[in-house]
Amino acid sequence: MAIFNSRVGMIHMFLMFSLYLSDFGFVGVKSLGINYGRVGDNLIPPEKVLDLFTSLKITKIRIYDTNPPVLTAFANSNIELVVTIENELLPRLTDQVQALQWVNTHIKPYFPATRITGIAVGNEIFTQKDNALLVYLVPAMVNIHSALLQLGLDSNIQVSTPNSLDVLEESYPPSAGIFKSNIYSTMIQLLQFLWDTKAPFWINAYPFFAYKYNPNSISLDYVLFNSTTRIIDQETNLQYDNMLYAQVDAVISAVTRMGFGGIDVQVSETGWPSKGDLDEIGATLENAATYNGNLVKRQLKNEGTPRRPNIALEVYLFALFNEDLKPGPTSERNYGLYQPNGTMCYNVGLPALSSNPIGHTSSVIKAANMECQSMVYSMFVSLVIFQVFMRNPY
Repeated sequence: MAIFNSRVGMIHMFLMFSLYLSDFGFVGVKSLGINYGRVGDNLIPPEKVLDLFTSLKITKIRIYDTNPPVLTAFANSNIELVVTIENELLPRLTDQVQALQWVNTHIKPYFPATRITGIAVGNEIFTQKDNALLVYLVPAMVNIHSALLQLGLDSNIQVSTPNSLDVLEESYPPSAGIFKSNIYSTMIQLLQFLWDTKAPFWINAYPFFAYKYNPNSISLDYVLFNSTTRIIDQETNLQYDNMLYAQVDAVISAVTRMGFGGIDVQVSETGWPSKGDLDEIGATLENAATYNGNLVKRQLKNEGTPRRPNIALEVYLFALFNEDLKPGPTSERNYGLYQPNGTMCYNVGLPALSSNPIGHTSSVIKAANMECQSMVYSMFVSLVIFQVFMRNPY
């Protein structure tokens, strides 16, 4: 019996060792994604962007259209993509035939080789200066989901829409979160759709804007995840050491007030600019590196917010690149973690290639394949050892 127990112990050790080998080198940030915008005239091609994502061990990205070269480049990778339907297409997609045609043209030819997991229908429709598109939003979402259902893709691809934090009438304290009354009728239709389809509510949350407009009343450390003190919500007694989590919990409060407390709330965009105009207080390289770096540390821990501490908050950083053709203030062109040529703007703590990471297009993928082969080999050796120990007489 002692010999048997000894051999079982050794078998257990080999199996645990093989599992360790299988995980080694494949640790990524499961709850972190990056927005891959392309409003620029000097960006590296999608094939090299895939290398960049692989080097960062990021497996979730969002793009702002359904660009065929991008969808093709990311085929047969482990990258999950959220694609976007441009705002101007919403009126057309209220027609079921047009919606089915859109899915047949923009999704079906690429799936499942390209791992499309979400469709963002429009972007910040509730807070557009011209609210003419708002009436089309939910009908377009319903038709896109129906098209996915008809094609057997609904279980793989979620349909939602990113919202600006400006949908809230109140956001402080977080427990007081409530939607603006003038969007109630459409918002409840959206929430009902998300509830029925088990899709998340997406929020674009930027503590930078709050600090930019109120630098004398808002602590920089609080918005940069550096605060050593906590703000207490007197209604819930929950404590907050950063603004992003407070903003997310304000959205959760608003969603709950509408009767849909079970809907998952995810951050579809957040980030900090590394450069801005003179009146864009706080837009510096140091602050951008601090905000994004500290957020990455939180994501590595799979943290939840104080209101939902046991549910990892999914966050998409904005953005991968500085985009030189974006309109607006200087900050709009300087949210990127990387320059358009693939050189790093600053390090946020993710594994990365060198400061000029795109020299060899397929080197990262080849290295990942070698790691995978090594993992399979180690598991095979462990299985053989297991069989030898079990077959030998005691």
